[in-house]
Amino acid sequence: MANIKSSKKRIDVARRNTLRNKSRKSEIKTLIKKFDAAIEEKDVEKATAIFKKADKRLKQAEAKNVMHKNKVARTTSRLAKALNQVNA
Repeated sequence: MANIKSSKKRIDVARRNTLRNKSRKSEIKTLIKKFDAAIEEKDVEKATAIFKKADKRLKQAEAKNVMHKNKVARTTSRLAKALNQVNA
């Protein structure tokens, strides 16, 4: 355990940020699962709505340095590709 007051504060901040980041990642994973389920059901309208929300959350996570930019790009690309295949 840290002895210095500022170190103790940094531990608290890190713990708080970890919980916040975990929540954001969990929300994104849930949206992706819902998107995949909508694609399986071939429900284009539902999939499109979920895709827009997931894309927004992914970009926010990238901006907040919660997720790496390449992972965000790869995930968005995969989702868009799946949506386009259902639309075609």
